[in-house]
Amino acid sequence: MSGRGRLALCAWAATLMASCALLPLVEPVTWIVQAAFLLGVQTIVGAATRRIPLARPLTVAAQALVTLVMLTLIFARDHAVLGLIPGPGAFLHFGDLLQQGGDDIARYAIPAPLASDGIKLMVIGGVLIVGLVVDTLAVTFRSAAPAGLPLLALYSVAAGLSEGHGDWFWFLVAAIGYLLLLLAEGRERLSQWGRVFGGAARSPGLDSGPVAPVRTGRRIGVASLGIALVVSATLPSMNGGLLDATGAGVGAGNGSGGTISAVNPLLSLRDSLNVDEDRQVLSVRTQSNDTSDLYLRIVSLDDFDGRTWKPSKRSIGAVPKDFPTPIGLGSDVRRAEIETTISAANWYQQSYLPMPYPPSGVKVRGNWRYEPEGMALVGDHGQDTRGLTYDVKSLDVEPTAEQLAAAPAAPPALEHEYTELPDSLPAVVARTAREVTSGAKNPYEQAVDLQDYFAVNGGFEYDTQVEVGDGPNAIANFLRDKQGFCVHFSFAMAAMARSLGIPARVAVGFAPGTPQADGSVSVGLKDAHAWPELYFEGVGWTRFEPTPTRGTVPSYTVPDATGNVNPGVTQPSAGSSTAPSASPSASDGCSPQLRKLEACDSASPAAAAAKDGGGPWWAVQGPWWYLKLLFWVFFGLAVLAVPLTPMLWRLRTRSVRLGGHGRGDADAAAHTLAAWQELTDTAWDFGIPPDDSQTPRKAAARIVRLGHLDPTAAASVHRVADAVEQVLYAPRPRPTAGLAQDVHRVIGGLRGSVGRVTQARALIAPRSTARVAWAVSQWWAGLRTRAAAARPTLRKPSGQQG
Repeated sequence: MSGRGRLALCAWAATLMASCALLPLVEPVTWIVQAAFLLGVQTIVGAATRRIPLARPLTVAAQALVTLVMLTLIFARDHAVLGLIPGPGAFLHFGDLLQQGGDDIARYAIPAPLASDGIKLMVIGGVLIVGLVVDTLAVTFRSAAPAGLPLLALYSVAAGLSEGHGDWFWFLVAAIGYLLLLLAEGRERLSQWGRVFGGAARSPGLDSGPVAPVRTGRRIGVASLGIALVVSATLPSMNGGLLDATGAGVGAGNGSGGTISAVNPLLSLRDSLNVDEDRQVLSVRTQSNDTSDLYLRIVSLDDFDGRTWKPSKRSIGAVPKDFPTPIGLGSDVRRAEIETTISAANWYQQSYLPMPYPPSGVKVRGNWRYEPEGMALVGDHGQDTRGLTYDVKSLDVEPTAEQLAAAPAAPPALEHEYTELPDSLPAVVARTAREVTSGAKNPYEQAVDLQDYFAVNGGFEYDTQVEVGDGPNAIANFLRDKQGFCVHFSFAMAAMARSLGIPARVAVGFAPGTPQADGSVSVGLKDAHAWPELYFEGVGWTRFEPTPTRGTVPSYTVPDATGNVNPGVTQPSAGSSTAPSASPSASDGCSPQLRKLEACDSASPAAAAAKDGGGPWWAVQGPWWYLKLLFWVFFGLAVLAVPLTPMLWRLRTRSVRLGGHGRGDADAAAHTLAAWQELTDTAWDFGIPPDDSQTPRKAAARIVRLGHLDPTAAASVHRVADAVEQVLYAPRPRPTAGLAQDVHRVIGGLRGSVGRVTQARALIAPRSTARVAWAVSQWWAGLRTRAAAARPTLRKPSGQQG
């Protein structure tokens, strides 16, 4: 391997070793394998372009382009042209993912789940950007020392967020990678000095060649690394700065204004449902005698972009003493105010405050802000729920089926906002909604039919092992496969309700927990839940429960239920299995009404692997995704290389002609003729065709005249012509030094004497590439001549008789 190849390999290793500092931040850690592969492709592209060679800016551009194509294939292929070429849609999607990733990082404790494409893009994309900068500085521009700055930035960000998770160890790993990079650069520089540093040892007692300086460099590196570790361990730690938690506020000012950005609380929901140990999150005490309907709501998701649901960006303000009446709730709907005391576990870090909905008042300590649209409280400047105890007053709203069925149309502004659907939503979603609700007479009956379709008679199975999915076909795949958990059911019902003109959103929080002997209710990780909320004028936002075997079915969705009938008992996740059910949601021996009243035996469904049949044929899926990715990367490079082939051929030819050569007379003569050939071909590229009938001296004068060269470039042309005449006519040609520099000066002079169009033409479509066609034609003619000569000649008889 060449010196520059070793340097590129060390740059790849140094970036990867510094990236290991990110391992404590997210889980699972398998992302490092994907990052290493993508970083390797980036490094190979850089090595290939330097081998051509391309100009340094073109090398960096090629690596950046390949990096963008790879990220597009992984994160934005549904928004790209042919799933490969990034366009405006892909860049907008990248922006959305980065915003989502930033919000998710601010929300989750260490380690954050890597279920979000936003976090994944930030981690892998950040590593690739740092890798590109390191490779550019250390390999392309051969300056390894400054390459330590991006490596330090990568480590510093990881260390600032990791809260002391093995900082010294990851610093040691990153420092070793940087020292390897410096050592590789030092070896390459020493090798350029020739045999003084590269020869064999002259005696057994002496260090051989580069061993002495290399050993000295190793000793200096080890000493510096040891000093850095000791100093970092003994100096007092520094707090504050951009990464300090106190600067992570969501609002501004004195608490009377500001906004809260969209955050996605769904990332850890599936992981919470699949934990082996159901840890208690909240302890709840309430005045209500019936805890089966005690849902604790965290946040509502009202923005649906076709891929996933997320909260809109909302205005926030100071927490009011008494909350306003919920939007849409009329005075004729029965309600009762209850008081609930909630205690959060010391380890539970949530910036939204879990509360029963709708709240009418909250007593809580700390810095909290109020978001009126969702009637939610959000922590300000790093405030969260860890170890917090707070009191909530809330309304127990009890509408009747008749009130919901008679609800008038929603206000136009609200209806427009909460029935909006993206064009990318597959048509099967709306079509299925119309089929399921074909017999309904009003929006209420449509909502009940949708709930029954998912929870009772649609054949759906509850399975927490199914991936959440965020592509445009996620809901369509769920309707086809009929396997999923609360996220799938709530997302699908809300989207289908919107397609029918019913305002809908998705709420995220906790289903009713498990009653304890002391009268409290224990809410655990497995009680994490999502459910749809539909709007009915006169009642307001109303909960529905489409997820089978989870939560409780609301009484107002059972038409024959009376006020003294309890529609269901609590079904806490802690006491139920998260394994898939053995049969679909429908049962031959159980009517839909009995299922609603939870009077049927329910069995658990057989886990089935998530199927992903959606997406185009070029989508990167399956265990051999990296081979497909590699194929598409090189396919893209091949497509780009076709129009750039003349330029690449000329750059390579120029490099060979003006490169190094032997020191003998014959070698010097070949080098002189090659330099003259390059000079005349370059003049041809700039519009001065060659004239082989002229002597070198007359040809030089012609190039100077037609090229309008300045005196410096003209002198260089004549020096090359004089050297050519020495080679052609002198008995013993004398080698001429500096011919390559003379040719480069001529190239600069020709470039400066023409316009930008001619410059671009000379670079992208050089005229001298016609020599390739001439060479191919000459080769083909010679091949035909040799083939004709190889055929046996048949002589005709003379006709004479003996």
